[in-house]
Amino acid sequence: MNPATDLVNKLWRLCAMLRKDGVTYQQYVTELTYLLFLKMASEQKDESRIPEKYRWSALKSAPETEVLQRYRQALIDLGDGTKIADRSVVAIFQNAATILREPVNLRRLIDAIDGLHWFSEERDAFGDTYEGLLQKMAEETKRGAGQYFTPRVLIEVMVRLMQPQEGEVIQDPAAGTGGFLIAADRSMRAKTDGYFNLSPKQQTFQLQSALRGIENVQDTFRLLLMNLHLHKIDPDNLDLADTLSPSGMQPKFKNADLILTNPPFGPAGGPPTRDDLTITASPPISYPSSSIASGRLSSVAGLRSSCPTMCCSMMARAGSYGSG
Repeated sequence: MNPATDLVNKLWRLCAMLRKDGVTYQQYVTELTYLLFLKMASEQKDESRIPEKYRWSALKSAPETEVLQRYRQALIDLGDGTKIADRSVVAIFQNAATILREPVNLRRLIDAIDGLHWFSEERDAFGDTYEGLLQKMAEETKRGAGQYFTPRVLIEVMVRLMQPQEGEVIQDPAAGTGGFLIAADRSMRAKTDGYFNLSPKQQTFQLQSALRGIENVQDTFRLLLMNLHLHKIDPDNLDLADTLSPSGMQPKFKNADLILTNPPFGPAGGPPTRDDLTITASPPISYPSSSIASGRLSSVAGLRSSCPTMCCSMMARAGSYGSG
């Protein structure tokens, strides 16, 4: 069995312990997000951004009478930009709150996560495990969270067809949990020996500027940031916003070489509010006011375009729902 699959199965079994308290699958994965972030920072010896009293070792050693209160305070403080300097940490923990009510349940989760073997000979398993948890959540959730998760087989097919190239700006305007961006990054890394075959300038572009996206749902955006973080992708060009609002008109979102996305179709979010889109169909479908010069597009969209305007084609309120 794949090491990550084994980890996913072990972590998912713990969900049954919380389901009887009314915890949803998305709430469970969100809870694991907080704990896995702290555990990963400890394993990778990258805890300088986290106050000592909230680090994994401190939570693990806290007495049961104090552990839940300390954890609750950690979630509040780690999401406070006046107390934490690192923007990515604040973004992941912003408005975070635990759904755990009993210290014993938190202790079980901490002990279970701490007792798992997170590294194989080839790679660390944090990123693969988190992707597996997101997939489990989508499979188990009949309605709601599943819409933010495109099946990974479909994503891999789209990426193989569109062949993202290093040096391109690649965007998902309905980013969901980030599957398209992660798969594109993985594809480009495989072709360039983890970007080591590129020049320093090209490496910097790939690591900091190549991947961009927008997600409009706060809890899904949190899962997106964590997923990117675990896959070592810089989140600076990912925004919590509505693609079809003026936020989608920011310069960093207007010049994509490749759009990889699985947007929702339908008028549920209402008409766009940005002024570079026009309504050309009923129910409303949004198109850039300047036509697409050339491109390829399918219902699960993979689009290459020379158009300088971000291609929001065939999206009805794309930023309101995630895809990846």
